[in-house]
Amino acid sequence: MDILICDDEPLAVERLVRLVSDLGHQVVATAEHGGQVYDLVLEYEPDVVLLDIQMPEMDGLSCARQLAHLEIKPAIIFCTAYDQHALQAFQSQAQAYLLKPIAKNELREVLDQVCKPNQAQVSQFQQSSSQMSQKQRQHITAKSHRGVELIPIEQVYYFLADQKYVTIRHQKGSVLIDETLKDLELEFADQFIRIHRNALVSIKFLDGIESICSGQYQVRLRDIAERLVISRRHLPQLRESIQQL
Repeated sequence: MDILICDDEPLAVERLVRLVSDLGHQVVATAEHGGQVYDLVLEYEPDVVLLDIQMPEMDGLSCARQLAHLEIKPAIIFCTAYDQHALQAFQSQAQAYLLKPIAKNELREVLDQVCKPNQAQVSQFQQSSSQMSQKQRQHITAKSHRGVELIPIEQVYYFLADQKYVTIRHQKGSVLIDETLKDLELEFADQFIRIHRNALVSIKFLDGIESICSGQYQVRLRDIAERLVISRRHLPQLRESIQQL
């Protein structure tokens, strides 16, 4: 799994990096306080955030509440020297609460649990996938200044999430819809591919990948000039999909 570590103590960060690596996972980024975490999560899309609680600038609890607003959230594991914040930590939907010094076997157990969806999650995913496959739409209904529009899925270039809404960019323009990117990804998994936490692009219109700077790439789509940024997490899968076209 990809893991982000946030702690204001360099020695604590160094120890966690070593433990994570020893357990076969990858540290994609580190932060010194909670205020840095949100942007790093958007950039690196980690599966897990190992988060200290008492830090300058922004504490871990405030950081967890900020991350809770994301549509796709990383698992949060608090790693702290204090036990009095446990109740607040679990109220913030943290997956675990570990006391320093963190033991390798404790961290392994928690990360193993994060890796494995519980039976309820598996059942829910299977049910959702079944329902979506049975009810896959050929059009998306959207309300605009022109009234109600029916947008053929085959004409959609991409879906782009922004706050509470998703922008549909299609052959005749663009429009906002009140749906989640996660639901759209489930329903149209055979036609669209995720390239970023906030973007799905049509496999049909994929035209290539362009390098924009060191380690950063964007996707090129046929017929339109817009370019969308690709996250590091989704780059390998996108490259594989393009090779199969």
